[in-house]
Amino acid sequence: MAAAKPASAKAPGYKLATYKSSEGPRAGLVIGEEVFDAAKLTGKPAYASVMGIVADWKAAEGALRKAAAGAAKSRAKRQPLKKAKLLAPIQGSVAIYCAGANYADHAAAMAAREGNPPPPDPHDQGLKPFHFLKAPGTLADPGATIGISHYAKAMDWEIELAAVIGRPAIDVPKEKALAYVAGYMAANDLSARDRGRRDGVAPTSPFKMDWLKHKTFEGSCPIGPWIVPASDIPDPQKLGLKLWVNGELKQDSNTAKMLFTLAEQIEQLSVNMTLHPGDLILTGTPSGTGAESGTFLKRGDVVKIWIEKIGEIENRMA
Repeated sequence: MAAAKPASAKAPGYKLATYKSSEGPRAGLVIGEEVFDAAKLTGKPAYASVMGIVADWKAAEGALRKAAAGAAKSRAKRQPLKKAKLLAPIQGSVAIYCAGANYADHAAAMAAREGNPPPPDPHDQGLKPFHFLKAPGTLADPGATIGISHYAKAMDWEIELAAVIGRPAIDVPKEKALAYVAGYMAANDLSARDRGRRDGVAPTSPFKMDWLKHKTFEGSCPIGPWIVPASDIPDPQKLGLKLWVNGELKQDSNTAKMLFTLAEQIEQLSVNMTLHPGDLILTGTPSGTGAESGTFLKRGDVVKIWIEKIGEIENRMA
């Protein structure tokens, strides 16, 4: 009687990164403890950049899986992960949509800070998700030093799950929304709280808030360390989130606590508006931010964020 054949080993997974090379930023596949040049491993020159890959995501996902499965025997260029200089995975002019007040505990804490009662569940009020924008120039590399001391005295941290759009999406129902996601990253929505309100404008004025200078400044959106394919994270609403400042745990939550799910956010964002490959959606932050306690970042502080199944990034303030 023939011996039973062993079960087939699962094909090695990969993570999609951008790394620094002598040729400039290049797309890389992180496989185990090595980084492979994506274009050379797949034989597709257009895959030299992550944006080139994401623009072809429908075909690219299969090509990358196939390349990862044969990487061990490939002669393609590679380097040890520990020696690679990882950059922000997404490079270039993309839209960065950021969810506002999307965790009940954070919304309640911010309301309490203003002397107000906890806001009701927006679903009960018939409300939809709302977002603000960050400029593409806010994207920062894992490990980058972020200049804050010249800009704001009340710089806050906000860990967020970031979703990367993988194909054009317009008027997408929530039931189909996650099919438009290429993958996920960790992000820090750095916020200059003392730049959020305009001086000399009445508190009751609809023009009091300055979302641009509050949220959009050089380095205010560190992302990374790589993109984990959406197929490896079937449910983005079940991921642990942690943020530390100088080793002290400040935020400890789970994406299950979002008020509006990622699918609901994509549905709302895509109403009469095309989301393009490479666009980012930052899905909101839980409680534990500096604004809730009146404690803010200062020069020399180190912020580390971690998201389950994705990884961690760290940035120093200067």
